[in-house]
Amino acid sequence: MNIQNVLNDEGVDTGNFELSHMDVGSATPDSADYFFIESTLETALGNLPKEKVVLLKSIIDADETKQKVNEILDKNKINHK
Repeated sequence: MNIQNVLNDEGVDTGNFELSHMDVGSATPDSADYFFIESTLETALGNLPKEKVVLLKSIIDADETKQKVNEILDKNKINHK
Protein backbone atom coordinates (compact mmCIF):
# COMPACT_ATOMS: atom_id res chain seq x y z
CA MET A 1 0.00 0.00 0.00
CA ASN A 2 1.44 3.35 -0.91
CA ILE A 3 0.85 6.72 0.72
CA GLN A 4 -1.73 7.77 -1.87
CA ASN A 5 -3.76 4.64 -1.10
CA VAL A 6 -3.58 5.32 2.64
CA LEU A 7 -4.79 8.88 2.16
CA ASN A 8 -7.64 7.66 -0.05
CA ASP A 9 -8.60 4.92 2.42
CA GLU A 10 -8.56 7.46 5.25
CA GLY A 11 -10.92 9.75 3.32
CA VAL A 12 -8.42 12.58 3.10
CA ASP A 13 -9.07 15.22 0.44
CA THR A 14 -5.76 15.15 -1.43
CA GLY A 15 -6.59 18.08 -3.68
CA ASN A 16 -4.12 20.25 -1.76
CA PHE A 17 -1.41 17.57 -1.59
CA GLU A 18 1.34 16.74 -4.01
CA LEU A 19 2.89 13.30 -3.70
CA SER A 20 6.01 12.37 -5.58
CA HIS A 21 8.98 10.03 -5.51
CA MET A 22 12.62 10.98 -5.74
CA ASP A 23 16.01 9.42 -5.35
CA VAL A 24 18.09 10.07 -2.26
CA GLY A 25 20.49 12.36 -4.09
CA SER A 26 17.67 14.66 -5.21
CA ALA A 27 16.15 15.20 -1.76
CA THR A 28 16.70 18.70 -0.39
CA PRO A 29 15.13 20.19 2.74
CA ASP A 30 12.78 22.39 0.71
CA SER A 31 11.66 19.72 -1.76
CA ALA A 32 8.97 18.25 0.54
CA ASP A 33 7.13 18.74 3.80
CA TYR A 34 7.80 15.10 4.75
CA PHE A 35 10.08 12.37 3.46
CA PHE A 36 8.94 8.77 3.94
CA ILE A 37 12.05 6.62 3.66
CA GLU A 38 13.19 3.14 4.53
CA SER A 39 15.19 3.27 7.75
CA THR A 40 18.30 1.82 6.09
CA LEU A 41 18.62 5.07 4.11
CA GLU A 42 18.55 7.35 7.16
CA THR A 43 22.28 8.10 7.15
CA ALA A 44 22.20 8.96 3.45
CA LEU A 45 19.77 11.80 4.17
CA GLY A 46 21.70 13.68 6.83
CA ASN A 47 21.00 16.95 5.01
CA LEU A 48 17.25 16.71 5.78
CA PRO A 49 15.74 18.07 8.99
CA LYS A 50 14.88 15.14 11.28
CA GLU A 51 11.36 16.50 11.85
CA LYS A 52 10.66 16.06 8.14
CA VAL A 53 11.91 12.47 7.93
CA VAL A 54 9.50 9.59 8.54
CA LEU A 55 11.38 6.33 8.85
CA LEU A 56 9.79 3.07 7.72
CA LYS A 57 11.21 -0.31 8.69
CA SER A 58 9.72 -1.71 5.49
CA ILE A 59 8.42 0.31 2.57
CA ILE A 60 6.06 -2.53 1.68
CA ASP A 61 4.47 -2.91 5.14
CA ALA A 62 0.97 -1.48 4.64
CA ASP A 63 0.18 -1.35 8.36
CA GLU A 64 3.35 0.55 9.22
CA THR A 65 2.82 2.98 6.34
CA LYS A 66 -0.77 3.60 7.46
CA GLN A 67 0.34 4.19 11.06
CA LYS A 68 3.04 6.67 10.05
CA VAL A 69 0.76 8.55 7.63
CA ASN A 70 -1.93 8.80 10.30
CA GLU A 71 0.61 10.18 12.79
CA ILE A 72 1.47 12.95 10.30
CA LEU A 73 -2.21 13.64 9.64
CA ASP A 74 -2.88 13.91 13.38
CA LYS A 75 0.18 16.11 13.93
CA ASN A 76 -1.05 18.50 11.24
CA LYS A 77 -4.69 18.33 12.38
CA ILE A 78 -5.85 16.91 9.04
CA ASN A 79 -9.20 15.13 9.30
CA HIS A 80 -9.26 11.43 8.49
CA LYS A 81 -11.11 8.27 9.48
